[in-house]
Amino acid sequence: MKRPPYRIREIAAQAGLSEATVDRVLHGRGGVRASTVREVHHAIDDLDRQRDQVRLGGRTFLVDVVVQAPPRFAATIRAAMEAELPALRPAVFRARFHEGDVVPALGRISRSGSHGVILKAPDLPEVVAATRGLGVPLVTLVTDLPASPRIAYVGIDNRAAGATTAYLIDQWLGDRPGDVLVVRGEGSFRGEDDRAAGFRAENRRPVVEVVDDRNTVPAIRAALREHPGIRAIYSLYAGAGGNTAVVEAFEGHPYEVFIAHDLDGENTMLLRERKPSAVLHHDLRTDLRRACHAVLQAHGVVPGPVRTNPSAVQVITPYNAPPVEF
Repeated sequence: MKRPPYRIREIAAQAGLSEATVDRVLHGRGGVRASTVREVHHAIDDLDRQRDQVRLGGRTFLVDVVVQAPPRFAATIRAAMEAELPALRPAVFRARFHEGDVVPALGRISRSGSHGVILKAPDLPEVVAATRGLGVPLVTLVTDLPASPRIAYVGIDNRAAGATTAYLIDQWLGDRPGDVLVVRGEGSFRGEDDRAAGFRAENRRPVVEVVDDRNTVPAIRAALREHPGIRAIYSLYAGAGGNTAVVEAFEGHPYEVFIAHDLDGENTMLLRERKPSAVLHHDLRTDLRRACHAVLQAHGVVPGPVRTNPSAVQVITPYNAPPVEF
């Protein structure tokens, strides 16, 4: 492979591998697993995208962004983080991204070292246990792990978001009857649990719940056959199927209110087509900027105590949808 314009030490730090391993990959020597070669290539790609930020002056901080989420949302987080990196000067931030099973990723980080971890993960005992071995500042993103040693949570106020949804559905439906279909993602994410709790606290209508997995469309259609009075949808968190699948499942069955979360590319397109009534949104770039700021505070570079300040709930309609930035 063509020799990249980075020192072996930089690539090794980005990949979380030893310098000797990176040297073997760069020089095409044998004895290296194909997965390790891919990790080195991914690290170089990350450094290429972050090249302008790496060249900035100031102290360099290496943070690990660990995400368990559907690929499209993981990609949205990566894009938001990389878009925010140049604005973090005079400190220089470099980011390593880990997607998929978070427990092995946290183990690798604890061995390779880091200045901080930004984590989106399910609230499971094994995940919380893995966070306790990190030894570096931990910030939870979008969904919290209150039993972990995290220094802060950044993301939307999930209970307020659920309560806002109940309020909007009640305002739109008024005195008309109608059940609510709640679409959940797979897994044990506290953010979803908090949204559901906030919704239940304010909702006064019958609720039918469906899990958004690989069988989203047939599952929703089965729910509609059993509960033909469904007139509102609350998509807590669109997983494998996405909200496109939710809309597809409702073909031939009119709904009056549809509230979704997160203004990603898919939801923006659906909103412009008037499929959802509103999307509850929070700015990921702002969340990630706050996460990096908390890491700086934890290292004593920025004064002041580390605080958790959840993002306000933004209600986005087709009339106030911002342009897509990433």
